[in-house]
Amino acid sequence: PEPGPGPGSPVARAGFEGSPGGGRRVFSPAGEFREFSRRQLRDMERLFRQYDAGKDGFIDLMELKLMMEKLGAPQTHLGLKNMIKEVDEDLDSKLSFREFLLIFRKAAAGELQEDSGLHALARLSEIDVSTEGVKGAKNFFEAKVQAIHDASRFEEEIKAEQEEKKKQAEELKQRKAAFKELQSTFKQ
Repeated sequence: PEPGPGPGSPVARAGFEGSPGGGRRVFSPAGEFREFSRRQLRDMERLFRQYDAGKDGFIDLMELKLMMEKLGAPQTHLGLKNMIKEVDEDLDSKLSFREFLLIFRKAAAGELQEDSGLHALARLSEIDVSTEGVKGAKNFFEAKVQAIHDASRFEEEIKAEQEEKKKQAEELKQRKAAFKELQSTFKQ
């Protein structure tokens, strides 16, 4: 087993309030985000730490702004606020490592809008087969194939609706023609 973000890492120690006794509960990325390999989690933690300039275990608005600029997808102030708001479960207006991981979970599940900043962030952090290995790449590509399948199913539904509308229009046209023919027999 590869070492991942362990209990001693600053990000894992960040924890969060909310356990029934009112104490702190330690966040275990590998336990909660089982869809990611230890290597992926470690890479995401490295990315998170890289942009956590304040070294406080959070990425705030300015750090997110810098991250998006360096990734080549600068966002407006409002866009950055919306990015944080979409995954900010504790409503502190900054991203914890857990909330940062939620971005990638939502991206993998296809829950992010194509034009959103979070989608851009996830897309710019795509998997590299040489570092992730074949198994991780297989999972990644299976998710991509599923996303494409979902998109084609959506297209099929649209085509079916269009065919239904064409059929209804044709039936209406035939009924009008039949009515006019019947009407002409009464005029004679």
